[in-house]
Amino acid sequence: MEERRVHIIAVTSVVTLIILLIVARVTLKLSKAFFLIFGAGVAVILVVFVYVFVSISHSRRRRVLESQMKSEDQELRIEYSFLRKVAGVPIKFRYKELEEATDGFQSLIGKGGSASVFKGILSDGTSVAVKRIDAEERGEKEFRSEVAAIASVHHINLVRLLGYCNAPSAPRYLVYEYVSNGSLDCWIFPKKVPQRRRGGCLSWNLRYKVAIDVAKGLAYLHHDCRSRILHLDVKPENILLDESYRALVSDFGLAKLIGKDESHKVISTVGGTRGYLAPEWLLEQGVSDKTDIYSYGMVLLEIVGGRKNVCMMEDERGKSKWKWQYFPRIVNEKVREGKVMEIVDHRLLECGGVDESEIRRMVYVALWCVQEKPRLRPSMAQVVDMLEGRVRVEMPPDTRMVFVDLLGLDESETDSNGPRLDFMSGQRTQRLIGAFTCLAAAVSTYWLPEELRNCFRYAYSSVTTYE
Repeated sequence: MEERRVHIIAVTSVVTLIILLIVARVTLKLSKAFFLIFGAGVAVILVVFVYVFVSISHSRRRRVLESQMKSEDQELRIEYSFLRKVAGVPIKFRYKELEEATDGFQSLIGKGGSASVFKGILSDGTSVAVKRIDAEERGEKEFRSEVAAIASVHHINLVRLLGYCNAPSAPRYLVYEYVSNGSLDCWIFPKKVPQRRRGGCLSWNLRYKVAIDVAKGLAYLHHDCRSRILHLDVKPENILLDESYRALVSDFGLAKLIGKDESHKVISTVGGTRGYLAPEWLLEQGVSDKTDIYSYGMVLLEIVGGRKNVCMMEDERGKSKWKWQYFPRIVNEKVREGKVMEIVDHRLLECGGVDESEIRRMVYVALWCVQEKPRLRPSMAQVVDMLEGRVRVEMPPDTRMVFVDLLGLDESETDSNGPRLDFMSGQRTQRLIGAFTCLAAAVSTYWLPEELRNCFRYAYSSVTTYE
C-alpha cells in the first residue's frame, strides 16, 4: 500500500513538472537553452525529494516491521516456555542464566553431602531452587534420560523438576520449583540453635496429613509411572512443605528407573542417607520399592517422636554420661508393652489435640515398613489405604533389628573417658554375633573375592533371611 502511494506521488510530480515547463515555455517565450537548464535543475531537485521521501518511508516501515518481529518473537518465547512447562519438558538452562538468577550463587538455602541448593528468580519472575551437584559420576546420556523421565512426572505431592544445566567441565545443576515453607525436619525436630530457615512445631493433624501426602507421592512413583521410579533417599530433609503445609517429595538426585517387570535392581555403590538405609541395600541384594518403604517407615517414626532415629541422649543416672538410643527399637518395645503414647513428641502432648488411635495406626504402619524382611513390608499403595483408614492395621510382627545389636546402640555409654560398650550374654550375644556377621558381609563386598563374599552372605542368612 505504501509503495503504491510512493509511485503515485512520483508520477504526479513528474507530470506536474512537465506541464509547468511547457506552460512556462509558451507563455514566457524562454530560450531553448534556458528552458533545458531550468528543467534539468528542477528535475534534479524533484529526484532528490522523491529519493528522500522513499528512504524515509522505507526506514519507517523497516522499524515497524522489526518492532513487530521482536514483539512476536517475545510472545513466541513466552508461549514456548509456557508450553514446555505445561508439557513437563525439562528446560536446558545456560549457566549464565542460573548465575544471574541466584545472584552469583550467593543465596544458599540448603547443603548436603554432595550438593548445595540455592534460591533463585528466573527472568520471567519464577522462583526456583537450584541444586548444584558437586559429585556426579553418571554419564551424559544416562543423566539426560533420567532428567527427562523425572521431569515428566506430575503429581500434587512431588516437587516439579523444571530443568537442568550440564555445562562442560562444570558441576551439574537441577532446577526445581521453589517451595516456601522449607523441609520437614525444620518442623518436627526441636531447634538447638537459631536457623535462618523457617520452622516450628508442626501440629499432629498436619503431621498426619504430611505422612499421607508423602505416601501418595511415593505410591505414584512406584505404581503409576511408565517406568517405576525409586527415590532411594527418603528422609525429612527431602520432604518440603508449601504455603498450605502440603508435603512434596523432592530431590530425585539418587532416583533410579526400574522396569515394570523388574522386581529389584542391584546398585554397586551404597548411597542414600545413614539411618534410613534398608538392610538389603547394604548387603547388595538389590534395591526395590521396598527399599523406599523402609526409609519411609523411619520417617514416620521421626514424625511421631519428633526426634532422630539414632541419637545420643543424656543418661538419667548422671549428667556426665550419655547413651546411644535407637528410637525404632524403643518404639517396638513400647508397642509390645501397650505404652505407645510414651514415644509421642512431648510438644504435641503439651499442645493437645493428639488422636491416640491415629498415633497407634501410624506407629503400626511404621513398624510394618521397617521390617527387616522386605517381603513383610507393605506396598506404598497399601500404606496409603492403611493411613486413610480403608484397611485395618494389624499388630506388626516383632522385628529383631540385628543391625542395632551390631553397635549395642541402646546399651552403649559415653563418659569422660570416651565411649564404652556393654556386651550382652545369652540370646543378645547370639544376635550380636549375627550382627557382626552381617557387617562382615557388607564390608567384604568391597575388599574380598566373590567366593568369600558368598560365604559371608550364606553365614548371615542363618541369622535372618531378606526376602
